[in-house]
Amino acid sequence: MSNESHFDVLVVGGGASGYFTAITCAEANPALRVGLLEGTRRSLTKVQISGGGRCNVTHNCLDPNRLVQFYPRGGKELRQVFSRFHVQHTIEWFESRGVALKAEADGRMFSITNRSQTIIDCLQKAAQDAQVQILYGQIVRQILPLEEGGFALTMQNEGTFQTKKLVLATGSAPGGYELATALGLTVVPPVPSLFTFQVDDPRIHERAGVSMPEVEATLSVGGKKFQQKGPILFTHWGLSGPCVLKLSAWAARELHEASYHAPLTVNWLPGMKEPQLKELIMEQRQSARKKTLAQLCPFQLPKRLWEYLLGGLDADTQWGSLPSAMEKILIERLLRTVFPVCGKGVFKEEFVSCGGVDLRGIDFRTMETRAVKGLYVVGELLNIDGVTGGFNFQNAWSTGWIAGQHLASLA
Repeated sequence: MSNESHFDVLVVGGGASGYFTAITCAEANPALRVGLLEGTRRSLTKVQISGGGRCNVTHNCLDPNRLVQFYPRGGKELRQVFSRFHVQHTIEWFESRGVALKAEADGRMFSITNRSQTIIDCLQKAAQDAQVQILYGQIVRQILPLEEGGFALTMQNEGTFQTKKLVLATGSAPGGYELATALGLTVVPPVPSLFTFQVDDPRIHERAGVSMPEVEATLSVGGKKFQQKGPILFTHWGLSGPCVLKLSAWAARELHEASYHAPLTVNWLPGMKEPQLKELIMEQRQSARKKTLAQLCPFQLPKRLWEYLLGGLDADTQWGSLPSAMEKILIERLLRTVFPVCGKGVFKEEFVSCGGVDLRGIDFRTMETRAVKGLYVVGELLNIDGVTGGFNFQNAWSTGWIAGQHLASLA
């Protein structure tokens, strides 16, 4: 085996966590020979498409204790990770390399250029400056731990590599789960997270684009109730928006087991109790008694949403003569509209999974596996996932930094 195929540290996977691990390690200890294997001809492809091509680098949440609350799985373990490398460190890391970040109103953070290529260029330059050797078209077929320590890797093209320390940073690629399992790691079967809800209702599809800035939604699935607040959006296939995406993340495994069939109950007037609503309707009976339901919506609702809620009712009924039976139906729809979810869609071009290497098998002080000495796992290959908003990238930066720092100290 040639010296060119021997490494001190070898990272498998050319995504965000893989690059950050390799860069951190090589910068902290320039004496190490650090390599990165990418199976395709192009690295950082998920960075390229994320955030609509802008790359949602992180989220403007500088308190690590609050930050962990945005991870349906892995929050507990990330607490100690974020105590060492959190959002402020990410901001400073990129700014020190000439990439300023900006926070938008919803907390998402992007490069001020609004281009994901800016982030890609930054990472690739940092890797080049740190003399990380990037090897493309390298698909790992087999990994064998060596008796004397270290690992031998056999590639699909019959090439071989040897390394003292190995990092798996393969994200949600199926091959990464196979490699982890073959090495004796426990892998929680991956299922999709962060997706939209399909609802088979033409009246919703006809109102695609209708949105509400704040609703309270409850998803009942697997004997559990999941609740979230936030914006919701009608689409050509059902429902989307941050509220739905958060529900899909927290209930990812239960929805998978239920074949993505579950009732979703939406309160269009969050914070308003039924007695308050009845009182408001009583006021309309008196102050707008001659106005019809179609003519006057006394709530902060879009016109097309109000029309949807009136579906099947006599919209020409005057408020002053609103029958009690119709009032009861109206109250039920305003506070508890039920949508029968019958499937899942996709969230733009992004894909996030729930599942991965079991967190009990990882030492989060170093990101080294407990079962195999010298083997490290970072990023989305772990059974960690965050809601939408830059949290999954923050997991990549933080776990990559922890692993990189520890690997650099071993030489």
